[in-house]
Amino acid sequence: MRTVKRSLVQILGNDYMEAVIAGAAILKDLDREETERLAEEEIDFMPEAYINKMDRLLAQVGTRIVPAMQSSIAGAPTDSFRKAANSKASPIGGLGYLRLGEDGRLYLAAKSEHYHIPLGHHFPGYKLIDHARALGITNATHNNTRGHITRLLERELIRTVNGIDRDDAHAVDEILDSREAHVLNRVINLDTGSLSCEAGIKMMLSRFYKLDEQSPQPKYADRTPVFFVIADKEGKGKANYHGTTIIAQTMRDLWPDLYDKMDKAGMMKVVPVNINHMEDFREKFERYNKPPFKAAGFIHEIIMMNYGGIKLEESFLKQAYELCHDHDTPVMCDEIQSCMWYPGMFLFREYGLNPDFVVIGKGFPGGEYSASRIITTSGMDTLNQFGALVTNGQEELAALSYLITMSFAEENAAYTRRMGDYYEAKLREMGLRYPSLVDCIEGKGHLATIFFHEAAKVIQFTDILNDKCIDVSSQTYKAMCPPTALTKPPIIATPQMLDYLLDKMEEALMTINGEAPLQIIGKEG
Repeated sequence: MRTVKRSLVQILGNDYMEAVIAGAAILKDLDREETERLAEEEIDFMPEAYINKMDRLLAQVGTRIVPAMQSSIAGAPTDSFRKAANSKASPIGGLGYLRLGEDGRLYLAAKSEHYHIPLGHHFPGYKLIDHARALGITNATHNNTRGHITRLLERELIRTVNGIDRDDAHAVDEILDSREAHVLNRVINLDTGSLSCEAGIKMMLSRFYKLDEQSPQPKYADRTPVFFVIADKEGKGKANYHGTTIIAQTMRDLWPDLYDKMDKAGMMKVVPVNINHMEDFREKFERYNKPPFKAAGFIHEIIMMNYGGIKLEESFLKQAYELCHDHDTPVMCDEIQSCMWYPGMFLFREYGLNPDFVVIGKGFPGGEYSASRIITTSGMDTLNQFGALVTNGQEELAALSYLITMSFAEENAAYTRRMGDYYEAKLREMGLRYPSLVDCIEGKGHLATIFFHEAAKVIQFTDILNDKCIDVSSQTYKAMCPPTALTKPPIIATPQMLDYLLDKMEEALMTINGEAPLQIIGKEG
């Protein structure tokens, strides 16, 4: 990993920090020396000692390193949350890719706490948030008073989502002024990925229905909007996942009676298209892009972590995008799962795609705050302010966490690629050694998954690893999806961490095969 050191002045700019320092002298009673120290101190985002300590503690994963909590409260969960609860693994502390559980044992966060922590627990770079708070930088603000940090983040998101060099301010300005189709230059700051996805769906629907009485007549008011989503292997909608708002849930076969009424009334239609099957997409698109219907949008992930981690192929997506763009049909790329886990922070850029919406999620603020965004184009900027708004979407310290994460990720793009490629390659080698158990390896890089032939075997595999305090989960309940073991190591994963994880996976496979576990995986140099 490359060393990254930044101060608040370096990230937020001199003019802004001078104003903050002046305010801190009055509001916080801080002297000039202390305010300048807080503003100018360069924080080492990933000190060597921090990395070494993580790697040293690997040997203690699965062991009790502190006394277990003697009593634990259940809280007041709903029945479904109570049934799923695993409080012994709940955090009382953490360090990088390690989590300390209530049972006193050390856990390996091999799923990044479900995509929250690409930079691990207590990433040292987030000390700058403490400095900002000490200087009196506030977090909450109104939507009409979006702060400097939030506005700076919006500009940085436009720069990076368009692949512009850090020093090319002129190119960013040109993008921001562009009215061309498929040019991403608008940001709406929201709180969760579900709301960001919903904002995109609403902007697509606004071409069919008025938001309010004052809205102009929609372009396709006389047509029924048809949304294309990725199908499961039964041809139904259970494979896609774009949040928990009610319209998004109907797209994956939830609320079936409600959806049937909407469909029969001609309000909206959802059409699943087969995975990586362009002819199926083309046939359905042509069928539903003529009166009384109109293709309203294509919504997709790239790595389908809610359906076995199946990867949509670049050739399929490029053809699908071309078809949609040729027929005035916007495309929403949902990167809630994939953002920050690939070089450049956006996987769609690796594919060379040009979506009309990009949804990003908790990977960017590193789990420090709930803060998601939707990035879109001038042409899809169709809602008034209250059409897609969250009061706490403009939080300043949440925006700062984004900027810190992005600074580290941008400097370490090559490392992210190297570790992702290494992990995926080693998984594929391991899978070939156990053909009676492993069907194939799916996904890409850190978001790699293991397909098993039998559900019982993947459950046995994950149970063995979970007993050793390694976070790997099984997915055996999705329609016609192969039984899958899901992983997602953080991008700060070291070669030592990945080798440890791979070794433990190998041991589990050997145990299932009735073999004596051996340390046989080659190490990254």
